[in-house]
Amino acid sequence: MTDPQSARALAPRRHGEILRRLAADGTVGITVLAEFFDVSRQTIRRDLKLLADRGQLDLVHGGATLFEPTEAAFTARREENADAKAAIGRAAADLVRDGMVVFLDSGTTTLATAHALLERKNLTICTTSLSIALLMCRQSMTRVHMLGGEIDRDEEASIGVDALEAINHFRVDVAFLGGGGLSPDGEVTDFTRNGAEQRSRMAATAGKAYFLLDSSKFGRLTPLRIPRFELAAGVVVDRRPPEAICEALERKGPALIVAE
Repeated sequence: MTDPQSARALAPRRHGEILRRLAADGTVGITVLAEFFDVSRQTIRRDLKLLADRGQLDLVHGGATLFEPTEAAFTARREENADAKAAIGRAAADLVRDGMVVFLDSGTTTLATAHALLERKNLTICTTSLSIALLMCRQSMTRVHMLGGEIDRDEEASIGVDALEAINHFRVDVAFLGGGGLSPDGEVTDFTRNGAEQRSRMAATAGKAYFLLDSSKFGRLTPLRIPRFELAAGVVVDRRPPEAICEALERKGPALIVAE
């Protein structure tokens, strides 16, 4: 059996494998995992507890099950990982030049990006987010288009067919998109069909599209794939994900951009 120091060093690799097994089978057992990794059951219990604390699985007697997530409301997410989201927002803003047409998805990380864009001039902002539209419309040299549709009370943003159709009316230079998670297989995933479809369409139609994901979403398993997410130019994060996720993302195609 491996010594405790080696077990700690290999923890990120174990976590990735545990999440891959969960995605495939729906459950994992402590005894089987301990034998597979050649570590103690206590080490596996610590691994599972850490992943549960991150919202990536549910603990059950003898192991863990696939976490069935729902996304917290916008107001509850706003202060979570605020420094990380601000760093991502600054890195995203560095990709924008004066005069561009920019799509800003709904979400707290894209709102941080909007704040980082306040010094840019002559931007045209397209967004589904009420908070972003309100912030940007107060800038004297910025035009704002709010994409119409039903307002989702929790997300504080427009959703539905009208919002999807409105995307087709704009020529967008760069789009900044949210997502529910970055899976162990290197895929950006989502919580809802509407969100997945909207982000898929923008990734395919914008001049360049970037997914903005803070580190709390690494390895998170959400129900829906975002079709054609690999058409995005990159994924902007606040720190480098576990190596297994980095390698999987590299195979998919989008570049990994780590904010400073």
